[in-house]
Amino acid sequence: MTNYLVVGAGLFGAVFAHEAAIRGNQVKVIDKRDHIGGNAYTKEVDGIQVHQYGAHIFHTSNKEVWDYVQKFADFNRYTNSPVANYKGKIYNLPFNMNTFTEMWGIRTPQEAMEKINEQRAEMFGKEPQNLEEQAISLIGRDIYERLIKGYTEKQWGRKATELPPFIIKRVPVRLIYDNNYFSDDYQGIPKGGYTKMIENMMKDNNIKVETGKNFFKNKSEYLKSFDRIVYTGPIDEFFDYKLGELEYRSLRFETEEVNVGNYQGNAVINYTDAETPYTRLIEHKHFEFGKGDPNRSIITREYPAKWKRGDEPYYPINDEKNNNLYTKYKELAANENAKVIFGGRLGQYKYYNMDQVIASALQAVSEEFGE
Repeated sequence: MTNYLVVGAGLFGAVFAHEAAIRGNQVKVIDKRDHIGGNAYTKEVDGIQVHQYGAHIFHTSNKEVWDYVQKFADFNRYTNSPVANYKGKIYNLPFNMNTFTEMWGIRTPQEAMEKINEQRAEMFGKEPQNLEEQAISLIGRDIYERLIKGYTEKQWGRKATELPPFIIKRVPVRLIYDNNYFSDDYQGIPKGGYTKMIENMMKDNNIKVETGKNFFKNKSEYLKSFDRIVYTGPIDEFFDYKLGELEYRSLRFETEEVNVGNYQGNAVINYTDAETPYTRLIEHKHFEFGKGDPNRSIITREYPAKWKRGDEPYYPINDEKNNNLYTKYKELAANENAKVIFGGRLGQYKYYNMDQVIASALQAVSEEFGE
């Protein structure tokens, strides 16, 4: 029997804790926040599951991962169909025939491709040097200017001409009238919210959970007291930033309850103009159709924010400079802390979707237990 400490009660930590516990090991899970669930945490208000840290829609083409989460929750059939608001005009996402019809008044796939190719022509024969040129080479100037530029610049806090082209490697273009954002085989949201699902993962008697516990206040004691540590926080913070600071983008949320049963008619609306300071407006009740107070709704405005030490890191900035620094931290982890497993978006400094976090955790389980 091994005595494990899991730092972070998000998806990676919960999956690892569950798998370690059912193999007969003792597991203690701690989290600095006052709740479990990490950024997927949901809180019920007036019968509405509020996504406290932004919209979380589970989607995957990995059947092993899909079958795995079914053990802990029943999923509804929510389909992510966000829309974009550009200066009061509404466009469907991802870019599809509804988008092109609204943008250009065309009616057929052939007309759409002719228009896209006509607009892409300004980049023919040129190698894109930044995100703006990359986007125009993929989809043309109209869609770039209205639906990509302002949103992206708000998201990253930099001009599109200053961002590397790899950030927008491809742009999904659908020449059909289909507003389903994801092309994965499986999609949905746990009925009753993600918190309930993660609670179910950590129900085993071998798992003890403590919230409001900061690992760094007792780091040396934890390292001495436990056989193995699974750490899901920022890898550079674990090493006290000794090689330098990795960069992140952060988020700020403004949530309010409104006296109307249906505020915007969709779970997620992206605001793609530069003038609106937030990137998304989320109406939580639409994630679970028909749930909640019929006369009230809860909305959240999501603001991208510059990250500084002490803020909550949300998105790793995986450019060449940061990836090189992470590689050095990864080597340091392998050499100096063999008893520590680094996992999750922050521990592995990688932008993971939820299904990728779970797949990564199951891989760590396989490596840990030799399966």
